[in-house]
Amino acid sequence: MTRLPSVPEPTITANVRLGDRVWSILLTAFGGAVLVVAGLIVIELTHVAQPLSGAVSLWKFLAGADWDPVNDSYGALPYIYGTLVTSAVAIALAGAVGVGIALFLTEMAPPQLRAIAMFPLELLAGIPSIVYGLWGLTVLVPILRADVEPWLQRNLGFLPLFKGAPIGLGYLAAGVLLAIMILPTIASITVEVMRTVPGTLREAALALGATRWEAVKLSVLPYARPGIVGALILGLGRALGETMAVTMVIGNSPTISASLFAPGYSLPSVIANEFAEASGQTHTAALAGLGLILFGVTMALNAIARLLVAWASRGPLRKS
Repeated sequence: MTRLPSVPEPTITANVRLGDRVWSILLTAFGGAVLVVAGLIVIELTHVAQPLSGAVSLWKFLAGADWDPVNDSYGALPYIYGTLVTSAVAIALAGAVGVGIALFLTEMAPPQLRAIAMFPLELLAGIPSIVYGLWGLTVLVPILRADVEPWLQRNLGFLPLFKGAPIGLGYLAAGVLLAIMILPTIASITVEVMRTVPGTLREAALALGATRWEAVKLSVLPYARPGIVGALILGLGRALGETMAVTMVIGNSPTISASLFAPGYSLPSVIANEFAEASGQTHTAALAGLGLILFGVTMALNAIARLLVAWASRGPLRKS
């Protein structure tokens, strides 16, 4: 019985090991640079906002509703409220429509229609926010004032959300405009996520007698749920930080109202409107404090997003 000659094991040269080590160090440095930049932003904002601590307590700043730079009275609650309300309206509208568009394009539309529809959808993502703001002010607001808000008031006026005078400018206009702006992001990412679903899952569900919708509900959506949640969070992140478009249609009134027809204000909008004309050191510090709040809201959103993606990655709950 003859023995086969032994094959020498491949050796890793020192140059290859050195290259891998350098590449690993570079990637670590680039990743750490993101944390360094975020830390520098927080440090600088905290430094600029330091004079505010001598004029207003932290609780009064967060929970107060009075914004009066002349008397050094600053309350951020109306701006926090406006940011959260407009973002919630945007994600509710864009989330439902974006996921529906993605389901249609990936599960029902023919390939030719899918290619045609994706181009304008991706084109919307590249339009500057100021263009969205001009369109919202000249087209969207008159439509809301003349048709949509009166209809909502007549049919759903018993709800606090749809009470008040239909003036067009307000939380609803800002929310709808933000929904249009973040729709391409949500729809595009959801389409790519659903394309990764193995075709065998759909085929197995259809082979067991499921309808097309049941196959989508039982096989596609559970598999793609983590990616869909991630797409919604990315869209919400953009909605929270949008400035110019919201400034042009929200009404810029620091009030708190349950009605979506009422004018409001948002954190990015007040910073953009007042920072260049801040009347004193305390006023500038208050605006920097609003920036810290917006940064904190974004960080909290990212933390919640990680928890939601981790929860969604567990898959559908199974009955015992």
